[in-house]
Amino acid sequence: MSDHERLRRWKLALGDDDMSDLDDRDQRLNRALSALYQAGGQKGGGGLGASAPKVSRWLGDIREFFPTPVVQVIQKDAFERLNLKALMLEPEFLSTLEADVHLVADLISLRGAIPAKTMDTARMVVNTVVENLMKRLQSKTIETISGALNRSRRTRRPRHADIDWPRTISANLRHYQKDLGTIVPETLIGFARKTRTRADLDHVILCVDQSGSMASSVVYASIFAAVMASLPVLSTQLVCFDTAIVDMSEDLADPVKVLFGIQLGGGTDINAALAYCETKIEHPGKTHLVLISDLYEGGDAAAMLARVAAFKQSGVNVIVLLALSDDGRPSYDARHAGAIAAMNCPVFACTPDQFPDLMATALTKQDISQWASANGIELIRATAM
Repeated sequence: MSDHERLRRWKLALGDDDMSDLDDRDQRLNRALSALYQAGGQKGGGGLGASAPKVSRWLGDIREFFPTPVVQVIQKDAFERLNLKALMLEPEFLSTLEADVHLVADLISLRGAIPAKTMDTARMVVNTVVENLMKRLQSKTIETISGALNRSRRTRRPRHADIDWPRTISANLRHYQKDLGTIVPETLIGFARKTRTRADLDHVILCVDQSGSMASSVVYASIFAAVMASLPVLSTQLVCFDTAIVDMSEDLADPVKVLFGIQLGGGTDINAALAYCETKIEHPGKTHLVLISDLYEGGDAAAMLARVAAFKQSGVNVIVLLALSDDGRPSYDARHAGAIAAMNCPVFACTPDQFPDLMATALTKQDISQWASANGIELIRATAM
């Protein structure tokens, strides 16, 4: 790298006031970044102000210089640093934004303030993000979970209609009879006959903290709940909570409706949410309770921990995700996390790409701690309260 290129990069990174030796494009890039990252615009910047047209032009410049994932990060910084969320209530401006999980979370938090003229645009933005997430996550989730459950139910004594012929043939190739031109299967491989009673289904409850810090986790959890609800081999429920509890299970066929039914922000009462989930558990040994929360309990912490212990003792498979997002290391209550880990419940943060494998591991009753270690996931260590 030349000295000139090295100097150029340092100037752009630090926001040097003297950009006269840079070309027009680099000077535009500097002005675009300075408008956000130099406290609203110092010399060479100009700020973004509170004008929708001005911010839209700025977003256009940013898109020219950076790929979409970086634009989304810069856009998120702009709303947080310059308090521009009010501009999202204008449909013309909202339609210019890069749609991503964080934008959906912002729209959900502003739901009560969105005027009628903007609501259609807001729904369009949320629908775009939902469709993109479904394309990204649906296929892997269905294949991973369905495949794992089917393998776990494979039997060596299947009925004729339940024989898995490709696997049976593969397992018996050594018994090929050349003179007969056929395989004589000594081992039949197939699937246990499926029943449709609720008692025979694995029951998954996603219990999701909808406090403001968990915003992106709520979006991803809603998408995964919708996907799992489409699987006939599972019974899936989505319970969202702050100090109130909202059971979104009946709306899982419409993820956009689910997201607009969530109210981000407010306090946190994990104990009350777990008490509600307890009323939905009919067969503890076939129930997987996934609590997605940073564990900052605003209610009765002792009762919350006692309830988790009771779930575990009854046979419920309890998993605690401190975050379900790509946002990096989450903030969480270390005391509560360590206390729950001491109950032999796995406690960790999970990315959306890891979640299908996690659920497949849980549903087939494999060791989640071993799975986490194999995938480079750091589990919270057990501690005493």
